[in-house]
Amino acid sequence: MKLSSQSFSDGAPIPGEFAFCIPAAEGHVSLAPNRNPHLAWFDVPDDTQSFVLICHDPDVPSQGDDVNQEGRSVPASLARVDFFHWVVVDLPADLRAIEAGQFCDGITAHGKPGPQTQMGARHGLNDYTGWFAGDEAMKGDYYGYDGPCPPWNDELMHRYVFTLYALDVARCAVEGRFTGPEVRAAIEGHVLAQASISGTYTLNPALGAA
Repeated sequence: MKLSSQSFSDGAPIPGEFAFCIPAAEGHVSLAPNRNPHLAWFDVPDDTQSFVLICHDPDVPSQGDDVNQEGRSVPASLARVDFFHWVVVDLPADLRAIEAGQFCDGITAHGKPGPQTQMGARHGLNDYTGWFAGDEAMKGDYYGYDGPCPPWNDELMHRYVFTLYALDVARCAVEGRFTGPEVRAAIEGHVLAQASISGTYTLNPALGAA
């Protein structure tokens, strides 16, 4: 199975159109268009009954002490953890593409609704749910896609990995408010094939353009 995108090339920078934040001259960052990127796939196993799509950033700082703090930086040597940006299950077996902006076009304060979404699929919570938990203006359940917004003072370029899984079941065994790790656990033993594409993004001017 192969996965591709018209929105960015594998291993190349992700355009700001598909990010949650873009660099700004004042205040470091500003909100971005936050559209989901285009994705397409082929060479799908004949027995596929549904798809799962996960986008995660494996480069998120494991400690937040220095994150977005003036006069400080997040060292590249710091241990990193996963941050889930998009979790969607039960995509139909005959689907072969997701258009840019089809599932997300803009930022929704307090999060987009879920888990039900288009084509009978279901969205999981992304990790902005936890990130904004202490922010009265933004806190809520963030379902579906919300794009890159790495720390503007991070010394490390972040990677965003989109992984499509072809499953031998029509419905993923998760319910209610589910998360990326829960989906990964639920699909074990049911993956017929998988394919990934990744892009990079930064808000740190010292690392160049996003």
